[in-house]
Amino acid sequence: MTMPRKRPEGVAWVTGASSGIGAAVALELARRGWTVAATARRLDRLEALALGAAGLPGRIVAHAGDVSDAAAMAAIVDVIESVHGPIALAFLNAGLAPRSGPGLIDVAAFEQAFAVNLMGIVCGAAAVAERMAARGEGRIAVNASLAGSRGLPGAAAYGASKAAAIHLCEALKFDCDRLGIRLQLVNPGFVDTPMTQANRFPMPFLLPLDEAASRIVDGFARDRFEITFPRRLAWLVKAMRLLPYPVYFWAVRRMAGGHRGGRREEAA
Repeated sequence: MTMPRKRPEGVAWVTGASSGIGAAVALELARRGWTVAATARRLDRLEALALGAAGLPGRIVAHAGDVSDAAAMAAIVDVIESVHGPIALAFLNAGLAPRSGPGLIDVAAFEQAFAVNLMGIVCGAAAVAERMAARGEGRIAVNASLAGSRGLPGAAAYGASKAAAIHLCEALKFDCDRLGIRLQLVNPGFVDTPMTQANRFPMPFLLPLDEAASRIVDGFARDRFEITFPRRLAWLVKAMRLLPYPVYFWAVRRMAGGHRGGRREEAA
């Protein structure tokens, strides 16, 4: 099932749109007729993205800002709705995976990960949710990760921030349902982006970026809470959540082969 090809009513807002999944989803939405307000810190990258959408049924417009700045996000939403119309879809995607420094726990890495991967979602949702609630409709989709399902070696800061994002969505869904806001959680597996290209470990079922973007946008047309892919990896991860700790730790050690690496990319 794909999204209807008629011109959508309202605007789509995508954060973390300067590269990776955010940029690909913004382009896919524009292909399907949306006006997409793209947000990231780098205005030059957003303007290049907008140029890349020239000739598509929809369009991309740049609105630069830092997702961890609540006041900036509120101001951006105000401008988007004043200039382009009401936001019907907000894809809160901005995220990073900081590389851990020496030592067991890198405080700075945790601060970076939570500032963007959790508080970036909170600031974006706070900026748009009240407006959607007043209209009695709207869709908010949050990009988390299957890595937030259980602890993985080398991903303490990243995984903890994504686990917090998952928990946030699960908790907010009750109020969003009551207010007429459709809340969705996007939990992708490995996608071929600049972030994953820096990984030095096996990435099973790695998906091309364009395919991942298409699956995400298709998911926006459905009413399922979770948009997750690829299915084989998603079911494996969900099954591993049921394992008792001794079995889980043994299995992950075998699969990871002693990996203790870090990843880094910023899409905000």
